[in-house]
Amino acid sequence: MRLFECGSLVPGCEWHTRADSDAEVVRRTVDHMRQAHGETIIRENMVDNIKARIVEETKVA
Repeated sequence: MRLFECGSLVPGCEWHTRADSDAEVVRRTVDHMRQAHGETIIRENMVDNIKARIVEETKVA
């Protein structure tokens, strides 16, 4: 499972999402950036920054 935590890009934001693919994580994050942070234009470098912060979720036993 792939995980993105918005606080890694926008300090103080506690929103996060997880999905099976990076593409779905990016899609959800772009929607979040528009709705929660007022971003009207999502530039390629923003998508690159999102992708760079997606990690494989580790299971805590």
